[in-house]
Amino acid sequence: MTVDARAIHDALAAHGPFARILVAGTRGSAPREAGTAMYVWADRIQGTIGGGALEWRAMEIAREVLADGRPRVERMPLGPALGQCCGGAVTLVIERIAAVPPDPWIRRVEGDAPAPRLTGFGLKSGWMREDAAGPARRIHIWGAGHVGRALVDVLAPLAPQIRVAWHDIAPDRFPTDVAVAHDAAADLPARLATCARSDAHLIVTHSHDLDLALCHAALTRGFEFCGLIGSATKWARFRSRLAALGHPPEAIARITCPIGDPALGKHPQAIAIGVAHGLLMAPSANVQNRV
Repeated sequence: MTVDARAIHDALAAHGPFARILVAGTRGSAPREAGTAMYVWADRIQGTIGGGALEWRAMEIAREVLADGRPRVERMPLGPALGQCCGGAVTLVIERIAAVPPDPWIRRVEGDAPAPRLTGFGLKSGWMREDAAGPARRIHIWGAGHVGRALVDVLAPLAPQIRVAWHDIAPDRFPTDVAVAHDAAADLPARLATCARSDAHLIVTHSHDLDLALCHAALTRGFEFCGLIGSATKWARFRSRLAALGHPPEAIARITCPIGDPALGKHPQAIAIGVAHGLLMAPSANVQNRV
């Protein structure tokens, strides 16, 4: 349960100050776990604390906080107060955010008690503490077509555990409103060669030749995981061509092709859901052959 300073920086840069709704604690059944946050502006939102009456009421309060700047702590029994059948209760901390917070982020959110001893995430005596998120799992998506866009839509909200970077050959291949880090590079394989060996790659470009070049670059550079969109026939041809480029069979076998879950079908969103499921179920280096 940590604060995503990078997401706060990006949200401020994109849309200016906002009200942050943080689930500081839960009791019994609740829509989302402690540590979940969403951002609220006058005309938009980002993220969710679980929807329903809880979220609608929290957004109303958040816009009040956005206007007056005073933090609020709201303790909400979901059944009696909101008519939800979860049966539990949540404690929300709602604050106006105008700058990236420090690490650790310790601040008074209600009352006037002196600061208690706080270690780790938590709300105590009106004081809240959060620590910065650890290093995210970096996933590069190569290609901004239908599957690339679906992958970004599914994976980007999983920050801070996952951090997406999106690449293609020209700026006009991206949607006009891009919510993740992205760049256009005429030589994508050269760009991949600059990535960390601990990064993961999903190769879904418009060109089989470019896909092959990216696979070659990934095998040359090293990676945590590499997935390629394609059929069994495409992958058989790629294995042969990658071997001709000097890669041994055991290295080539580390590339997963096809990506996704065949049982879900070939719709871009279905592929993205299968990929996300595999990434979440198989942390870090154990992900190969699971998506």
